[in-house]
Amino acid sequence: MSVIQNLWLCCPRTQPLLFKILPRIYVSLSPRGSTIWCHSMSHATKVSSFPDGVEQVVDNNALGVPKVEILKQKMELLGINLDNSCLPGQYHNLFCPKCKGGKLKERSLSFHIIPDCEFAMWRCFRAKCGWAGRVFAKDSNLHGYGQMTEESLGLEPLGPKLIAYFKERQISEKTLSRNAVRQMSESKFMQEIIAFTYKQNGLLVGCKFRTMEKRFWQVKGTEKMLYGIDEINHASEVIIVEGEIDKLSLEEAGFQNCVSVPGGAPGKVSKDLPPIEKDTAYQYLWNCKEYFDKVVRIILATDNDPPGRALADELAKRLGQERCWQVHWPKKDDTNCFKDANEVLKYMGADTLKRIVENAEPYTIAH
Repeated sequence: MSVIQNLWLCCPRTQPLLFKILPRIYVSLSPRGSTIWCHSMSHATKVSSFPDGVEQVVDNNALGVPKVEILKQKMELLGINLDNSCLPGQYHNLFCPKCKGGKLKERSLSFHIIPDCEFAMWRCFRAKCGWAGRVFAKDSNLHGYGQMTEESLGLEPLGPKLIAYFKERQISEKTLSRNAVRQMSESKFMQEIIAFTYKQNGLLVGCKFRTMEKRFWQVKGTEKMLYGIDEINHASEVIIVEGEIDKLSLEEAGFQNCVSVPGGAPGKVSKDLPPIEKDTAYQYLWNCKEYFDKVVRIILATDNDPPGRALADELAKRLGQERCWQVHWPKKDDTNCFKDANEVLKYMGADTLKRIVENAEPYTIAH
């Protein structure tokens, strides 16, 4: 903390302001002015890992203060000011206190309090910033996404069984290694569990798990993000697929400018687009908005089934139909077509998959 900041904190006029920032919590300043301490009449709990060396102590019980108010108080100490319009269960676009929205002064911070108010999470979708984290109402820890590690998640390199599983799908060890595909520690489970690590700016920001029987789950409390987002940091053309294995399949065909949606496809196409803050099913797009600002061509290579086609329509509506192109998967036999990129790779090879993607056609939204 700078000398000017220390003097400001030590100034007697500062304390009334801090009382307003932290209602129902008694605030005092240490003699040196380098630490903020917040006390209630009962007991205090230390909150570590605050930026710029600031150390906080907040009473978690807060004399019966609702959890949403506790979260808001903690966020204000981080520079994220919330008003009464920031309701739980919704996404809100706010000004990022770190990058100030860049030159355009845009509301680049995606902020979300989960419906039960157990924790809040945020991410700045400006590629040059990417500040993200989460804070819990009950405990005192502030979790920055940069602190997540493979070790903390219990991940380890892929074993022979999963390497063979991917080899059967024509995905090489080189591709698996480059994308940091891991597995859960075998000592914790009776079966092999694939771990697709989600990274942004080289940092681990999330993880999606999959069994070989196609059961999926994700790390709790992480922001929705496209898989492989670092691959399109400076891309003018982007391919979007419906699953992590399809993303790896496109890489086998020579395409590294590919990302996957983090979740499944919708059952049907929505009639109207909701406001961004309520568009929770596609929040991963808005969290990655800046990556698409300079993209001129987007190839949609979703699954060849009704949900996959509905997903393609939803993506095209949000990304702009005029710059979207569509992959048409070839016929498998007289009555059926191949479903996705990995199926084509497995049965027809990388060269055929590459040619199919290169022959994508301008997108037409179904009506």
